[in-house]
Amino acid sequence: MITGIKGTRRFRRATAVAVTSGALLATGALTAAPAQAVTTPSIVAKGGYVMNNANGSTLYNKAMDYKRSTGSTTKIMTAKVVLAQSNLNLDAKVTIKKEYSDYVVRNNASQAHLIVGDKVTVRQLLYGLMLPSGCDAAYALADKYGSGDTMAKRVANFIGKMNTAAKNLGLKSTSTHFDSFDGIGNGNNYSTPRDLTKIASSAMKNSTFRTIVKTKSYTAKTITKTGGTRIMPTWDNTNTLLSSYSGAIGVKTGSGPEAGACLVFAATRNGKTVIGTVLASTSYAQRAADATKLLNYGFAKLG
Repeated sequence: MITGIKGTRRFRRATAVAVTSGALLATGALTAAPAQAVTTPSIVAKGGYVMNNANGSTLYNKAMDYKRSTGSTTKIMTAKVVLAQSNLNLDAKVTIKKEYSDYVVRNNASQAHLIVGDKVTVRQLLYGLMLPSGCDAAYALADKYGSGDTMAKRVANFIGKMNTAAKNLGLKSTSTHFDSFDGIGNGNNYSTPRDLTKIASSAMKNSTFRTIVKTKSYTAKTITKTGGTRIMPTWDNTNTLLSSYSGAIGVKTGSGPEAGACLVFAATRNGKTVIGTVLASTSYAQRAADATKLLNYGFAKLG
């Protein structure tokens, strides 16, 4: 009898604990406290956008659909069009023309310092395009992959391909339009933070593009017009996030009198990739600071 009584008491206590625990769980008393809300950052750039690269969902926006001059972030589309060419041979050689050199001098443009007469591979031109933001490299690629019997026609055709590629991504001409191969526009070269991010996300699907834009520095060996070899000065990537932000994988800087300081950026952490754009920031240092804030915010939102 005594044993039976003790057993009954133990059963009643266990039942009471179970009932109490169930009640606590039902009211949420034993669940973890909800995480604090992530504070939306303030950026200096006039436009900004961040998305989850996995599904395209918006993580942050500031005037994300307001069109602005894009500067050299235009070159993301330049590279995308080149890499989309059928039967592309990255080792094909392109002879550097005087027109390319004259163009960058005339426009006081960023350049890869390509030497007239040298034979440079398409792969090297892409590095020269994306790392030092070479407008001479952009000209060479547009001349190479545009169609026409004159340089002007080939360049115009190539720019047409850029606009077609934007249309194929579902972008409207009212929000994104290219009138140059490098961002030195003629008054009709513009995009939005959201559109540029979508262009970059599409370009990042290409393994060659991904390899190039995450490269911090690159040294090309070209063939001179006399058949010798030339070691070009090292091209350093203008995207400082590659050195300052853990997980950074690209993408492209831009600047100009109208564009201000721009940056299309991407980073991967714990298997998650955040990609975005800031347009019309006030300085190179500030665009990097803006992008850093937005990357941190994006990753915090993803958890």
